[in-house]
Amino acid sequence: MRDLEELFSKLNPMAEEFVPTSIMDRSYCGENGGRVARVYLKGTRDSWGFARKKKGRLDNQGKRRANNRTSMAQREDVIRRTVYVSDIDHQVTEEHLAALFINCGQVVDCRVCGDPKSVLRFAFIEFTDEEGARAALSLSGTMLGFYPVKVTPSKTAIAPVNPTFLPRSDDEREMCVRTVYCTNIDKKVTQAELKLFFESICGEVYRMRVLGDYRHHTCIAFVEFVMADSATAALNCSGVVVGSLPIRVSPSKTPVRPRVPRPQIH
Repeated sequence: MRDLEELFSKLNPMAEEFVPTSIMDRSYCGENGGRVARVYLKGTRDSWGFARKKKGRLDNQGKRRANNRTSMAQREDVIRRTVYVSDIDHQVTEEHLAALFINCGQVVDCRVCGDPKSVLRFAFIEFTDEEGARAALSLSGTMLGFYPVKVTPSKTAIAPVNPTFLPRSDDEREMCVRTVYCTNIDKKVTQAELKLFFESICGEVYRMRVLGDYRHHTCIAFVEFVMADSATAALNCSGVVVGSLPIRVSPSKTPVRPRVPRPQIH
């Protein structure tokens, strides 16, 4: 005991607390430039840094939820301003359809689509306000072409078109008039066979682009004819079986631009 008392008596009571270097953060400096030890107890975290990270995650999650709520509200607003039109004659163009509904209100977009199971087509028409959409419902039963169209509230919004694909000049707008968009194409049908099909029924094809990937069981194609009348006639081909599948044909909103050759790397 005397030996221990003698040892303790030699300790300096004003000395700094000893901290092992293995748990000391020597990169943290004090106000006067001196090194200050920050002790991390085993099994714990830096509570300040952890709280800051947690707050950042909560803030980001809150922003994402707010953005999702905003986008959902915007989408629901667009749906309320959109009507679904069915039983559309193949001779009826988007211009004819928009002209019918223009008296109901200002039309933002008009999208005609083909149905492989029907000889008729359907469309979505979006107005600038809900009043236009409600007024459009009264036109259900109106004769347009050879059939009376049906107008009901839409359950979906019109999918936006990539603006870089839209026509950029009067020449490209004229190209769109001569172009159709064909979907649900059997992958076994070659481009030459598809071209021969359209030329034998509709007229001379000027340019064609067939697109497909490994994820989808079918292909799509943009078919540009020499004459605009040929493109109109091609709309009647919607529902015709080519290969083993009925194709869907609708007017194209985008021109078939010539491919730009890639620069060769030497």
